[in-house]
Amino acid sequence: MRSLIESRLFTMIGCLLLGLCYLSDCRNSWAETPDQPNIVLIIADDQTYRDFGFMGNHEIKTPHIDQLAAQSARFVNGYLPTSVCSPSLATLLTGLYPHQSGIHYNHPTPGNGAFNRMTSRQEYEQIRSRAFKLIQSVDTLPRLLAAHGYRCLQTGKFWEGHYRNAGFTEGMTVFKPVPGQTFGGNRKLANGTLAAHGNGDWGLKIGRETMQPIYDFVKDCEQKSTPWLVWYAPYLPHQPHDSPQKYFDLYRNQPGVKKNEIAYYASCTQFDDTVGELIRVVEKESDAKNTLFLFVIDNGWTPGERPMQPRENYHHTKASKRSPFEDGLRSPILIRWDGKTKPMTHTELISSIDVVPTLLYAAGQGADAKRLPGVNLLPAAEGKATLPADRAVYGAIYPGDASSLGHPERDVAHRWVRQGNLKLITAHNANAQGKTWNSYTKGDVLYDVAKDPGETHNLIDDPDFQAQQQQLRNLLDQWWNPES
Repeated sequence: MRSLIESRLFTMIGCLLLGLCYLSDCRNSWAETPDQPNIVLIIADDQTYRDFGFMGNHEIKTPHIDQLAAQSARFVNGYLPTSVCSPSLATLLTGLYPHQSGIHYNHPTPGNGAFNRMTSRQEYEQIRSRAFKLIQSVDTLPRLLAAHGYRCLQTGKFWEGHYRNAGFTEGMTVFKPVPGQTFGGNRKLANGTLAAHGNGDWGLKIGRETMQPIYDFVKDCEQKSTPWLVWYAPYLPHQPHDSPQKYFDLYRNQPGVKKNEIAYYASCTQFDDTVGELIRVVEKESDAKNTLFLFVIDNGWTPGERPMQPRENYHHTKASKRSPFEDGLRSPILIRWDGKTKPMTHTELISSIDVVPTLLYAAGQGADAKRLPGVNLLPAAEGKATLPADRAVYGAIYPGDASSLGHPERDVAHRWVRQGNLKLITAHNANAQGKTWNSYTKGDVLYDVAKDPGETHNLIDDPDFQAQQQQLRNLLDQWWNPES
C-alpha cells in the first residue's frame, strides 16, 4: 500500500504532467494564431504593367523587383479600380472603391485650375482641406493597424493632407510647401505664393533624395519590438524623368529602346534601385520571416510620341494614364512573406481592392477585413487555395477635377468590368455632342483583351457576343449603378 507521501507525490506529478500538456496545447494554439508581421507596401507611381523584366520586358532593367518577384506569389493579372493616382492610392489606404470612399478625383472642387488662380495660401489650404474629412471619417489600413499596436510610417505620394489624416502614426507629408523642391510637391499660386500641391510635399523626397526616414523608423521599431508598416510610395518613376545621368546611359543607343522610352526607362531603373536598397536594409534590420512585402502600381503610364520641355521627356499616351484601357488599369501584385507564401505565378483576375483585406488578415484583423469588398489573397499566395477562374473585376474612370464632394455619379465618365477574356467599358455623363470626358470611346465598347490586348477591335455589335455582353452589364450594375 502506498504511503500518504507517495500518493501525494504521484498526484503532484500527475498535475504537473497535465499542466505541461495544457501549456503545450496553448503554445500550439498560439503558434496557429495569426502573426503580426511587419509590412512593407511598395507602390510604383506611373509605370505600365509590362515594364518589368519578370513581366516580359527584355530591354528594361529592373533586377531588384525581378528578384522580389522570384521570391513572391506573383499575381500577374491584377487590375486597379481607376487609372490615376489619388483615387487609386485611396483604395490602397481604405480598401474601398472610389465611389465608396468618395475620393474619386485628383483635385476636389473647385479644381486644379481654380486652386492655381488663388492668391492666398490660407484660402487655398482652407478650401483644399474640406476634402480631407473623407479620409478622416473612414477606417484605413494604418488606422486599423495602429489600433492593434502597429507603428505606421507614411512616405512618398499622399494626397490627403497631413499624414495623420489617414491614421499614420508617423510620416513625411504635412501639407506644407517645400522651398527649392523642383520635382513635385509644390503649387505656385497666381501671385507667386508657394503652397503644398496636395500630392505629397515633403514626402516626395523619399527615393529621390533620401531613404533615411524609413531606415531610422525600422531601426527604432525593431529596438522597441513594435510591429510596423512602411508605406513606400515614391514619386518614381513619375515625371519629371530626371534621373541621374548613369540611368540615362543604360539605355542610350540600345537596340530595342526607342528614343521616347529612354528617360522613362531610366526612372524605372532608378526606382528599382531604391526598392533593392529598401529590401536590403529591411532584411538586415528585421526578421525577413516576420516581414511581408507587397508590391503594386498606382496606375499605368506609357510614353507617347509628343515631347515635353524637360530633358528627353514625353507626354504619356492617351490610352494609358487616366484611361479605361489596359495600359492604365493593370498592375502585377507581388506578395512575399518568407516561410508563408510560395513563389509561383497566379493568372486569375485580382484587384488592388484586395490589398487592404489581405494585409489585415495577415495582421490578424480578419474581422475588419470582412467588411471590405476585396478578397484575402493569402490562401492563394500560400498555395492553400485557388482563386476562382470566373471572378469579375471592376472599376471606373473620372475626370481629374471633382465637380462636387460626395457625388461620384455626377462625374463618372466610364465604368468597366472584366470577366474571363471579355472587358466591357460603358460611357456616362456625355455632353450635348455625345462626348464623354476625354473622349476615350464613342459609346460603350467590348473587347476580348486576351486576343486583342491593344483594345482596337470593338465587339459591341457582334451578335456572337450579345449574351456575354448582357451578363457583363448585369454584373456591372450589381457592382455599382450610378444612374439608379
